[in-house]
Amino acid sequence: MPHRNDIEGLRGVAVLFVIAYHASSRILPGGYVGVDVFFVISGYLITQLLVHEYATRAGGLSAFYERRIRRILPALVLVLGSTMAAGCFILGPNDFI
Repeated sequence: MPHRNDIEGLRGVAVLFVIAYHASSRILPGGYVGVDVFFVISGYLITQLLVHEYATRAGGLSAFYERRIRRILPALVLVLGSTMAAGCFILGPNDFI
């Protein structure tokens, strides 16, 4: 799929909404809309990718999920491992009960 600058711009606006909300909820009281916009964009891109793969017979749903797992799993393992290691040093024995 070609790179789309319009979608990148929408992503940027969505991120700015979230940042403005977290900076001060009085600036943009509906900052959670940025998260909704980001999810809609992600859903659109994923749907376009799946439709393109189905049309070209480039892969199916299992190939899509395999790519997602290969991309996300290493970061997940790193974050979980780091959190558990930090917890061993930061938390006391009573916190583990």
